[in-house]
Amino acid sequence: MKGERALTGRIGSPPDRLLREEILEPQFRMEAERLLPWYVLAEKVLTLEYLRMGVLDHAQAARLGAALSKVDAAGLDPGAAMTDMVFAIESRVLALLEEAPPPGWHVDRSRNDLQACAQLLYGKERLLELAALVAACVRAGQTTAARHLDDLMPGYTHLQPAQVTTPAHYLTALTTHLLRTLSRLRDAYAGLDLSPLGAGAMTGLELPWDRPRMARLLGFAAAQPHTLVAVASRSWVLEVCAELSTAGVTLSRFVTDLMTWSGGGHGFVDLPDELAGISSAMPQKRNFPLLERVRGRAAHLSGHYLDAVLCQRATPYGNSVEVAKEGGVALTALLDGAASLFRLLRLVLERLSFRTEVMRAACEREYLGGFTLANLLTLRTGVPAREAQVIAGRYIAAAVAAGRPPFDADPQGLAALAAPYGVSVAEAEGLLRDSGNLRRMLGRGPGSPEPEAVASLLDEQRAELAGLERDWERLRATHRAAPAEVDRLLGEGPPIGGR
Repeated sequence: MKGERALTGRIGSPPDRLLREEILEPQFRMEAERLLPWYVLAEKVLTLEYLRMGVLDHAQAARLGAALSKVDAAGLDPGAAMTDMVFAIESRVLALLEEAPPPGWHVDRSRNDLQACAQLLYGKERLLELAALVAACVRAGQTTAARHLDDLMPGYTHLQPAQVTTPAHYLTALTTHLLRTLSRLRDAYAGLDLSPLGAGAMTGLELPWDRPRMARLLGFAAAQPHTLVAVASRSWVLEVCAELSTAGVTLSRFVTDLMTWSGGGHGFVDLPDELAGISSAMPQKRNFPLLERVRGRAAHLSGHYLDAVLCQRATPYGNSVEVAKEGGVALTALLDGAASLFRLLRLVLERLSFRTEVMRAACEREYLGGFTLANLLTLRTGVPAREAQVIAGRYIAAAVAAGRPPFDADPQGLAALAAPYGVSVAEAEGLLRDSGNLRRMLGRGPGSPEPEAVASLLDEQRAELAGLERDWERLRATHRAAPAEVDRLLGEGPPIGGR
């Protein structure tokens, strides 16, 4: 009866053709490509529990384990299993055994917790991969920042030149956010690290399943203590999607700056020819569509997050296809998109160059010393701070109206503007000279663009990254050791086809 074995007595017909083509077969292909190894691992752990409980003997468990090890996507026949992954694995194992399975195999169990388990194991694997990609972006940003500690560039507020900064100061802001992402993803991982296996459909199972032991065998930190939460909750999907969407929003802002600074109006940054594009009509153009792609892929993350939210919102709190499977479409797309985004961002950060002379020239032609001038008026001449702001602003407005560049000082003009306030600026020339010192404009102390401060921050960030990577490596080692340990416990066993 192979291929015609009844799976249920409740429904007498196979799935409708349109149902198969539109829903079941695409779902099956996705699970065969992405979830199959994790379904198989969970099946092996269930087999070990049958052995522990005495439902199977050692020889039976070993044969089933050997058969499960031979299950691959090519050997699955969805047509013989209602186009369902769990049933397809069962059918494939039966075909490999070439004999009737032990009667107790598959007793007292459900698909619900098995599906939830496979999804969580897949999610953990993908998060571990993403963590490595984010860490690589941090290192790339730090390396580029370290090359530009002393290079000056204009900083912008409201899209207008505001103060003097450095590429290193700017890039360490980016790496600060990336480190935060890496830390928050680690926290999100904890939400995936609770095993649902043994929770059954929603209220648990009837045999004395050792759920903590199964969790350890699967590489989870513990078993999810609540059986309904184990099969009904997909809050981990929302948490992961939210963290990556948030990261995408922030990264899009940094990439927008790079797009602006690479344009003809600034010319501050450049990418090599192999990362550039051309115009089909204008031979003088050298475009950077890579930056546009990175920003566009960051946008998709927020769209997928909203998709995941809407697939769960206002659904009943129980196992459902709408939440568990339709909601998974957004997760898979988001994880793929995030991985691509971080790979491309790393490429940009590694190959990005700053045109230091162009940036310095931009600093020299802008009136970026107004803040310093106002401070010096107060600190050296005793002008009240608000009045100092007015005097400095009027001095700059007069210079702009006269077409005088920032470093063409007008001490007499400054003195004349201060006089109505009862202020005698005896050292106007010295004030203007010091307020025009670009290095002085960098600010002072921790967190500022001052080269020593940024270098210190980089050291702190490197230490933070090292700690986070150690955390992730421990999680990675636990997760990836599970399959080998489960196979070891199952043993080789006798040949699949007989005793």
